[in-house]
Amino acid sequence: MSRTGPEDRTAAPRRPHLPLRPLWLCRVCAAPWPCPVARLSLCQEYAHDRIALSVYLCAVLHDAGADLYRLNPQDGPDPKALFTRFLGWAAPRGDPHSPAPPTPPTPPPNPR
Repeated sequence: MSRTGPEDRTAAPRRPHLPLRPLWLCRVCAAPWPCPVARLSLCQEYAHDRIALSVYLCAVLHDAGADLYRLNPQDGPDPKALFTRFLGWAAPRGDPHSPAPPTPPTPPPNPR
């Protein structure tokens, strides 16, 4: 009986972690989509275009909000939770190459 080395084995194709609509659960791991694996895949896919990632996630957020509302119109999805789930994780944090947020204007002095 011969043993096969790692190079002899054919790797099973990985299934992409895509959303199962209208539930918006991962088709592979059943976690709320985007699951951690999907987030990593999206970050790799959009590594050189973070703006495109944000635009894509905004479109997905819009679709998910509509689908989840149709499934449960009485309670509806929580907008804050949906934002955190779909966009909050993708916001740049401490990236030295990202532009600094604008500083709020200072109010004029109060004349007395």
